[in-house]
Amino acid sequence: MFGAAHYAAVFVFALACWGFGRALLSRIGAPPGRRDVWLETALAGAAGLALFICVFQAIAIAGLFGRASVLGAVALGLLAAALQAPAWWREVGARERPAPASFVEKLALVVLALTALPALVEPLAPPAAFDELMYHLPYARELAQTGRLGIHEWLRYPWFPYNYNLLHAGALVVGDDVLPHLLSGLGGWLSVWMVYRLGLLHAGRITAAIAAAIWLGIGDYESALIDIGVGLFVLAACTVLWWWRETSDRAQGPCWLALAAFFLGVAAGSKYQALTVLPLVAVFVVRRERRLGVWAVAAVCFLLPCIYWYARNAVLTGDPFNPIGARVFGFTNWNLADYKNQFDDVRAHAAWPNAFLWGVLFVPFAGLWKRSPALRAAAIFSAYSLFVWALTSRYPRYLTASVPLIALVSVVGWQALLGGIADQLRRWMPGWNARGLLDRAGHGLALLLIAVGVAGSLYMTRRSVAAIATTPAERSAFLDRNVPGYAVMNHLREHALKGRVYQIALSEATYYGPSPVWGDAIGPWRYTDFIVLPPAEFARKLHGLGFEAIGVGASAAPALEAQPGFLDHFALMYERAGAKAYRILAPQNDLKP
Repeated sequence: MFGAAHYAAVFVFALACWGFGRALLSRIGAPPGRRDVWLETALAGAAGLALFICVFQAIAIAGLFGRASVLGAVALGLLAAALQAPAWWREVGARERPAPASFVEKLALVVLALTALPALVEPLAPPAAFDELMYHLPYARELAQTGRLGIHEWLRYPWFPYNYNLLHAGALVVGDDVLPHLLSGLGGWLSVWMVYRLGLLHAGRITAAIAAAIWLGIGDYESALIDIGVGLFVLAACTVLWWWRETSDRAQGPCWLALAAFFLGVAAGSKYQALTVLPLVAVFVVRRERRLGVWAVAAVCFLLPCIYWYARNAVLTGDPFNPIGARVFGFTNWNLADYKNQFDDVRAHAAWPNAFLWGVLFVPFAGLWKRSPALRAAAIFSAYSLFVWALTSRYPRYLTASVPLIALVSVVGWQALLGGIADQLRRWMPGWNARGLLDRAGHGLALLLIAVGVAGSLYMTRRSVAAIATTPAERSAFLDRNVPGYAVMNHLREHALKGRVYQIALSEATYYGPSPVWGDAIGPWRYTDFIVLPPAEFARKLHGLGFEAIGVGASAAPALEAQPGFLDHFALMYERAGAKAYRILAPQNDLKP
């Protein structure tokens, strides 16, 4: 029942999104070329999700964000869906029926289903991922509690664009903190659906299923991180841009371009890395469209969902891209050491792309390379994205927004490589091929891999089911196992203190601590401005700033306690699994007689 209730809530919200999005797309008209009602349905869902973000942003700017406004917006979306449903149902009935799937195509669909099974269960676990606990969910919680957008300097990234997190805030207003996982997953599932339908339109059923499975497998569905949501909006923008390129209707074309710009604006308002797509898109558009009026409308549609964040940052800090633009625009809440530490950390976690994506290297050898302009455009996008990513960070999560299209292109490349190897083997062993041994061996290998896949999928699903916590006791046990310092931060939250709380090496448990909880490795409340002081001075400084207690992670507690005189100024309040909470004792000269 726990999972059913959460998925029912997400279905209702997805239906409301589709209602808004379908109403918008119907104003533009039918896309050019071969129609695909299911692709258009997924795109309508993406458009509605983007519209909800804009509605939530406007409500939050006005300080009216709350249960009534969120439910009211969803109700309007459901009304729009009810009005759009009859026409959509007629389109579904009139769609072209697909041909029966071949044996290999059925195997590809099985692979997709096996990948989907654990991805449907993973989001039901309590929040336990580092970044979602450090700033994604804390920011959403602040919005849910205050009803307005704010700047919370105690978070590591108080100035980031938080478009997708507005959906998480809406989830916290009407439900629990598992629901944001499912809203993040909704963006991923819509984009998987789009990858599959795009693969069917431009390549084939096998390509579509395997590409969708790769993107589904790479996506992070067990957290409230926003990367797969950003990937949805970038993919939607690329899809609409292709419709714009293919349309011959001079009135409809600017509408598609404006919609693509809107999707990119929502993405840029969710994560700075989405901005890297803009130069390539600009080159793609300017080759065909040079009317200033059309560009102006597209620019407005781009800015509408993201200008608040960038303008606010520019006005209040001088850096529209705070904090990553600090070297150009000047430092505010970060200093040069913070900036360097952050980028050093990104470089330390650099890695090669997922092995499944390396098929992009072989796509020029595919027959589709010559026949399909859409594939060539997707390949150029993939190559550009990989180049910019390698040049700027090589941090795996920063590539996520481009992975849906890269996965689709990659599968075409793998097919070209494996097909070429198979053709070469047939030429080398004509006798074997005449008896069909190579084909039977290929089918046998595929079945063996499917069997392994079934075992792997069931194992991952079982592990994900075990992480679901339906009672407070199960939730507490799960968080104790998976969130270092959870018990200490939860203790400090439950025992409401009158003064501030400072944490050391417990950023991973920020969401479960008091709100706010101060302290971080970087930023204005950086550890190095406090813990390097002698215990007496450390306590005096904290006390003077209104702090009453500190929470210390298991990695830092021994070193702090080893300092001479530390326990003369900090009294142990609570201890669990090596993490500790201390009350700050008032300095002697501050004590009243």
